[in-house]
Amino acid sequence: MEQGRVEKAHHIVVLADQGQGHINPMLQFSKRLASKGIKITVATILSNAKSMKTTLSYSMITFESIYDDCSQGGVVGPGGFKGFLDRFQASGSTNLTRFILDHEHPVKCLVYDANIPWASKITTQLGIAGAAFFTQSCATAATYYPMYCEVYEKTPLSMPSFPVITGLPKLRFPNLPSLGCSTGRHPPIIIHILGQFDNFGKADWVLFNSFDKLEEEVVEWMKKVWNVVTIGPTLPSFYLDKRVENDNEYGFNIHKPNSSNCMEWLDSKKTGSVVYVSFGSAANLCAEQITELADALRQSNIMFLWVVKPDEQSKLPIDFSKETSGKGLVVTWCSQLEVLAHHAIGCFISHCGWNSTLEAISFGVPIVAMPQILDQIINAHFLEKVWSVGLIAKANEDEKGVTASEEIYRCIREVLEGERGQEIRKNITSLKELAKEAIDTSGSSDKHIDEFISQLDPAYLRHRSNYY
Repeated sequence: MEQGRVEKAHHIVVLADQGQGHINPMLQFSKRLASKGIKITVATILSNAKSMKTTLSYSMITFESIYDDCSQGGVVGPGGFKGFLDRFQASGSTNLTRFILDHEHPVKCLVYDANIPWASKITTQLGIAGAAFFTQSCATAATYYPMYCEVYEKTPLSMPSFPVITGLPKLRFPNLPSLGCSTGRHPPIIIHILGQFDNFGKADWVLFNSFDKLEEEVVEWMKKVWNVVTIGPTLPSFYLDKRVENDNEYGFNIHKPNSSNCMEWLDSKKTGSVVYVSFGSAANLCAEQITELADALRQSNIMFLWVVKPDEQSKLPIDFSKETSGKGLVVTWCSQLEVLAHHAIGCFISHCGWNSTLEAISFGVPIVAMPQILDQIINAHFLEKVWSVGLIAKANEDEKGVTASEEIYRCIREVLEGERGQEIRKNITSLKELAKEAIDTSGSSDKHIDEFISQLDPAYLRHRSNYY
């Protein structure tokens, strides 16, 4: 890129939360902005900044550490997760403010993860534009909003609940980090999650990693409350429109992927013959659930590729890998993008985190949903009941919420061989094309990103500020 253009480029700071599922969508949005001539600084904790500097090389993207989590133990340091959040806010807010004030290229906008509640205070204090970036689905926000109104005593609701949300299973909260003792109806971690809505009315834009035709009704409903902008799916451009150079991977992995081994194994398998099993970087299955899943895979003739994270390997049944070596491969991590793009994959057993859900849709891979917590349950509901692109393997109705091997096996067979599976494959193929269309030239998300850039103008922002 020409030097003159860099000097004149708008400068946006992207404040990313910790956690792979939060960082990667914001990194992809940063790459997309940089490809359109925007100078980007990604501000995050030290461990993340170090990792991204070694894997990403973009002339328009730099990385800035605003909190040294390495020397203070990160989320397992003093005070646990709450202690980490408190230290991140104390150091991060001070260092980020100083960085924005002192930088030679004036910062036009702070794009911040909506889970960072103190970010909007910085935009107000410094008089710069702010964009809250939501790394979960629009449907999740629509579901949480009534809870937010209840918790923060904003009753009655400023608008009715979104109707499609009716009929959702009860949301579960297991394995979430603690933020102290519960004193009300909702645990403190839920209060923390709901706090992101407190900033939405203060943001100039509310960005969602989704696309209009995927959540059309929900998006229209939300636009009545906030300046909602869909800018997804935020997958590497290589797998969608191929317009961003050298963008063929996310650039941040919590574990080292075993890519070559996975690809060689998949290359030897027939089209649509393999079940891919992964529960993401954060979800942890109990030993009983891993045993049930292992039994479902072991007792079938189905080829499978199963990601079992290093800290879960000990939960596998003894000799499972040896007994299934002829039809299955167990790895500690893999490049999910490469795997889902492979012709051999017939379906995806997933926890239905939003990134995994969008990836499956973008590659046209049907899902067998085994949601574990919160938004995963909402995503699974939409996959089966609204988009008809997957099946939910129903969990037992007890506090453990384990899904039996028979139920898992039933869903796999139905997706791969049943009549319902034919409809599911047809529907997800249609959504795959809509996902590519949204981010390609003049697609809805592409237009929204261009409009976002064009609105980084002082006169427009003053108008927005007066409006609110």
